[in-house]
Amino acid sequence: MKVKEFFDPQTFTLTYVVSEGADAVIIDPVLDYDPASSRTTTTSIDKVLEYVAEQNLRVHFALETHAHADHLSAAQIVNKRLGAKLAIGARITEVQKTFQRVFDLPKLETNGAQFDRLLAHGEVLQAGALSVRVLATPGHTPACVSYAIGDAVFTGDALFIEDYGTGRTDFPGGSADDLYRSIHEVLYALPPETRVFVGHDYQPGGRAVRSETTIAASRAHNVHLRAGTTHEQFVALRRDRDRGLNAPRLLYPSVQVNIDGGRLPPRHENGTRYLAVPIGGPKELD
Repeated sequence: MKVKEFFDPQTFTLTYVVSEGADAVIIDPVLDYDPASSRTTTTSIDKVLEYVAEQNLRVHFALETHAHADHLSAAQIVNKRLGAKLAIGARITEVQKTFQRVFDLPKLETNGAQFDRLLAHGEVLQAGALSVRVLATPGHTPACVSYAIGDAVFTGDALFIEDYGTGRTDFPGGSADDLYRSIHEVLYALPPETRVFVGHDYQPGGRAVRSETTIAASRAHNVHLRAGTTHEQFVALRRDRDRGLNAPRLLYPSVQVNIDGGRLPPRHENGTRYLAVPIGGPKELD
């Protein structure tokens, strides 16, 4: 099995092409978005697709670990250019219902119909020669899943490199309790030599980008959750840390697009697409 990583420095996101022979899946593809001009570009995903073409790969699925809040998904580009199907955790329907209300999107389908496959814990997805085992790892969002493929697991925003820790849990539906169980009981139950490929790397201390660690290293050294960390210790640490975090820079555009399978909003009569941005402020302005 071969793993090729692609790093987007604008959102600190890692995209992976996982292949066995000519068969492949793409995990967490990125569509570039500039909030100042409100324009999308395909620089990041073009690099991924160039690699796919160079290696003569047949991509069966674009796999999302969750509906991301920090970058737009390029799943639709992967689907249209390669014919790959889209898959995500089955609990995406809960996330859709939550954000349908937040953004007042009455036309948004909340049954997961935007995706070709809704994946349950323990399910094995066959992508040609690749067998992808789905692990439900909620906590960052209710719908988070990790993908176990061969001797590796792709953890999205659940588990990061050991010097950065774990994903935040303060988004709607997030849960520090759930994340503890997802990591301690699901991910840390994998063989210690399992390679861990993370969804982001924020390069603490300015170090070089790292995409890979192991279950053994995480259990021994993760700064938020080690093998001996208690449930109570982790929940207290995670909640305290979350209180000091800013909202992701691309939160509003990312969530709206990603809960709809990476689709941009439909064009208005003037031919332009618009994203909704909730506004808070003093009550006297109501």
